[in-house]
Amino acid sequence: MKAMVLNSVVNLDQSNEPLVFQEMPDPHPGDDEVLIKVSACGVCHTELDEIEGRTPPPKFPVIPGHQVIGRVADAGKNVKSLKTGDRVGVAWIWSSCGHCRYCLEGFENLCPEFKATGRDVNGGYAQFMTVKEAFAHPVPDIFSDVQAAPLLCAGAVGYRSVKLANITSGSAVGLTGFGASGHIVLQIIRFKYPGTGIFVFARSEAERKFARELGADWAGDTTDHPAEKLDTVIDTTPVWKPVVEALGNLKPGGRLVINAIRKENIDKDYLLNLDYPLHLWMEKEIKSVANVTKKDVREFLEIASAIPVIPEVQEYRLEDANIALLELKMRKIRGAKVLVVN
Repeated sequence: MKAMVLNSVVNLDQSNEPLVFQEMPDPHPGDDEVLIKVSACGVCHTELDEIEGRTPPPKFPVIPGHQVIGRVADAGKNVKSLKTGDRVGVAWIWSSCGHCRYCLEGFENLCPEFKATGRDVNGGYAQFMTVKEAFAHPVPDIFSDVQAAPLLCAGAVGYRSVKLANITSGSAVGLTGFGASGHIVLQIIRFKYPGTGIFVFARSEAERKFARELGADWAGDTTDHPAEKLDTVIDTTPVWKPVVEALGNLKPGGRLVINAIRKENIDKDYLLNLDYPLHLWMEKEIKSVANVTKKDVREFLEIASAIPVIPEVQEYRLEDANIALLELKMRKIRGAKVLVVN
């Protein structure tokens, strides 16, 4: 099969081609796995973290990609719920142990044996991949393959951040960063919590304009301050500056939810500007989002089909994955980037 392969950690400031387009052996499903013929795979900022070495290192070579849509091409002997031809999606969580305390309580995203799609096992930047049956998710018919791909991470993890944000109807909610996840999160909040005020913080006027088009009540720069303080802020950026600014915009008792696996170090000195009375005092909270659960993915897909959430996407060929990644690195973003594979 053809695949885009990461062979080592790469500094993207020094290389325009971190992934190699090459032939790889066709995978075969284990007893409790299905083989998926990939049709589309979203491009995520987590791939940049993986390429540049900010996530736990994979075993090289590895095929990235964890927003995967495709159809079942084969199934292991123990597979019961899926059959050839079924359309499924694969998210960041490829598997967990299934028997630890976290798994038994529905928090398999915290499992010490958590395996990430496209990092710990080969992912969707390829014509085929395998996944555990329990982590292959049926995809509602309302979405095309390309539309569905960003829902598996930008959408599902964004939904988890909404669940952790303690939002109620009538709350004042901030969204800092307005890329693939942010534009989906806004639509989730509008649907689940009518009457909520949504305030978007984004660096570019194009992103702020896009936020207003989707119904934001206010949109400003990362360092701007709306007329009212906020009950909660969801941060979807890869850097530290928006975190510090968001804390300054919270009400007493407010909560900041950080929806990111890693933060880049380009502005880490910004944390020196953290002022306890301004940013943290008055019982403000910081909550991180760790990965995603099976339940998150399936609940979100149902909600997304009911709204419906139709992501804005930019399409790329599989062999052009490096172009999509570099554009993401340079913040050339409107909606989500998706590789069209088969």
